[in-house]
Parts: sequence; structure tokens; C-alpha cells
Amino acid sequence: MNSTKWYKNPEMIVALSALLIGLVTAFTSIYSAYVDRAYSRASVWPRIEISRNFGAETFGYNVTNSGTGPAMINYAKVNYDSTFIKSWSDIDVFDKVIQSHVGNRILSSQQTIQPLVYQGDKVKDILIADEMIGIELCYCSIYDECWVIDRENRPKPVEYCEAKTEELFLQ
Repeated sequence: MNSTKWYKNPEMIVALSALLIGLVTAFTSIYSAYVDRAYSRASVWPRIEISRNFGAETFGYNVTNSGTGPAMINYAKVNYDSTFIKSWSDIDVFDKVIQSHVGNRILSSQQTIQPLVYQGDKVKDILIADEMIGIELCYCSIYDECWVIDRENRPKPVEYCEAKTEELFLQ
């Protein structure tokens, strides 16, 4: 009778070696897929920023996607003095403005839109009103990762973009 221990048997050594190589290969493949997915998400990460610009006779808001991928803007909310508004014309000093739609649109990487442009002599009045204006945008990446941004430009991750109908900015 053969008294060789089972783990010293050459066939078992080959089998255990094959098992170890298979496990290392499986873990390497899983980690590689994880890294590839993270890289793919990072390569199309949107980053929306809200800014304003003004001069002696001009005022405007800019919305820029400074990220690496497209941003799908799902909604916009604008409030003035803690009341949600539907259009810029709901604010008295914005009686003669050029408007562009900002909610429900796709903003390509490095693209800027101007949802509001004013030219005239009421810039001082508009700057006073500007301090009472709050702007909130909710946007998602192509991987359905979503963020909410306000004028502080600090994106907060959210599960999905949802807003009450009465709060939506319709312009």
C-alpha cells in the first residue's frame, strides 16, 4: 500500500496549482473590469457650473459643463425671495431680457449656455435682485449618475432628479 500523503501526490500538486492559477486569474479579471468601469464613468463625468457676468450695461447667467462628458439637465428651479418662479419675467427688473431654455436639455462637455442676458441701464437694480435669486439644476451623466447643483457650485449626488411640478422653472 502506498503511504504517500495526499498533498504530496504529483497529480494533486498539479491540480492545486491549476486551482490557484484559476483563482488568481478570476480575481485579476474582476478587478480589471471594476477599474475599466470606473475609468469609463470618469471619462464621461459631467460637471455643471452656474456663474453670472455683468458689466456697466450687461448682466447674465451662464451654465457651463466643465466636465468630460455630456450633462443631461433634467430640471431647473429658480426662486426669487423664497418663491419659485416660472419665468424670468416674473421678476420685475427682468422686463427686457433675452432668455434661453435651461431645463430638459443636454449640455455637451465644455459647452456654455446663457439662460439670461440683459442689456440696459438697470444693472444696479438687477444686482440687488440677484442677491435674492436661487438657482438649482439637476443633471445626470450617461450612466444615470445624478447631481444637484446650486449657485454655490458644489454638486450633491442624488439617486435621480425629481421635482414638484409647481417648483419647476418653465422658461
